[in-house]
Amino acid sequence: MPPQRPELLPHPLTGRPATSPVAPGTGWPEDPAAPGTRVTRTPAGVARAAASARTTAQLDARVSVCRACPRLVAWREEVAATGRRAYRDQPYWGRPVPGWGDPHAPLLVVGLAPAAHGGNRTGRVFTGDRSGDWIFAALHRAGLAAQERSDHAGDGQHLTGVRIAAGVRCAPPDNLPTPDERAACAPWLDREVQLVRPRVLLALGGIAWDASLACARRLGWAVPRPAPRFGHGARAVLALPEEDDDERGRRPGGAVHLVGSYHVSQQNTSTGRLTEAMLDDALGLAAALAGLGTAGQPLGRPGDRGPAPTG
Repeated sequence: MPPQRPELLPHPLTGRPATSPVAPGTGWPEDPAAPGTRVTRTPAGVARAAASARTTAQLDARVSVCRACPRLVAWREEVAATGRRAYRDQPYWGRPVPGWGDPHAPLLVVGLAPAAHGGNRTGRVFTGDRSGDWIFAALHRAGLAAQERSDHAGDGQHLTGVRIAAGVRCAPPDNLPTPDERAACAPWLDREVQLVRPRVLLALGGIAWDASLACARRLGWAVPRPAPRFGHGARAVLALPEEDDDERGRRPGGAVHLVGSYHVSQQNTSTGRLTEAMLDDALGLAAALAGLGTAGQPLGRPGDRGPAPTG
């Protein structure tokens, strides 16, 4: 059994008592899992569970109960059981954080990993911390998010044309997953990209940029050589296999665009390395390449997407 706080605490929105970490299927807002959702405990199990997921809903449920990386499991649950003083009156999600947003989004935002007291507390990626404040405010300014903030799962926030995911789904110690942990988690991102079929990947930070390129290679996309270098506003075109063009409704040219942005970390935003204007520019470029117009409405035809589900 994972460590838990001895007391049940009320969820900030629903008031429903919950354990920390929360048990699957016990009433947490937007919990994709049920008590019987398949649990993966090894990297090989992650690969099998991801490849066999037929929908983003099924994938999200399996992600949210994964226990494949012992160090990450121990850390996320220790944080949930201990909490931070500012949130001692709240239960913590304390489980892997699945992708969130439009399940058929032409724009997929890729981050590094959930924050220990952000997504690991709320259960929604990039929610409940300063990084989340920045990305959701930018999405709202672009007309892609219903609200300027996202504080808790179930708070009414909604994305149109955009989905957000992390390369690693558990909060890591020191915000730094190991290479083995990144590799173990990679099949979740691979399958999410296959199911969502984005036109554009917006990578927040160099690690997310590298994770996106690695995902493209594993899916058989053509990555330019030498490998595109990360930078704010950097852009790369990742060519899809020729045999898959058009027959599954992809754009003529068969390509997915990769756009880079400095990460919305507090270090970057507080020092001015990343400004709101810079973030808006990178997001605006990604949205334009994704064909998103006013309020996130796609400008292209409905079937005009990226990679279709396989496997």
